[in-house]
Amino acid sequence: MEIEALFQLSYGLYIISTKKGEKANGCVVNTVMQVTSNPPRISTTISKDNLTHDLIMETGEYTVSIMGQKVPPIFIGRFGFQSGRDIDKFKDTPHELDSRGIPYLKDGMMSYLSCKVVDHLDVGTHTIFVAELVDGAVFPTEDEAMTYAYYRKVKKGTVPKAAPTFRG
Repeated sequence: MEIEALFQLSYGLYIISTKKGEKANGCVVNTVMQVTSNPPRISTTISKDNLTHDLIMETGEYTVSIMGQKVPPIFIGRFGFQSGRDIDKFKDTPHELDSRGIPYLKDGMMSYLSCKVVDHLDVGTHTIFVAELVDGAVFPTEDEAMTYAYYRKVKKGTVPKAAPTFRG
């Protein structure tokens, strides 16, 4: 199979964040989509290798920060290629908190969504979380949402080994 065929799917890049007690963490994902409008629900797919996955399984809460094309590259590096088991990803990272105290990013982002998990599905290496939206906001910007295609072609971005499109 030509894995590049998957690169033709149109989707964005997102930073998923959660918090359990004092431990906040986040990771980059490329699989978030709206599944219903009433009530407003989305699905988010996260690798089981990510600490963020484990924290969401425990808390049932997370935020989605929707990346713009001008997102600072350090955010992709910090949230996409480093483990929260080794570093505090939010230390020295400008962020805000939703009404439940879960962090989200604004700098370089288009908007954010605050989510409560209502169901999940084990799909092998990943879990699909279905979440109801509890809050969200659009940030004023002249930027455009970063698609995965833009990240790969224009930013020359690579993927970490936990990504569903990783090729070893």
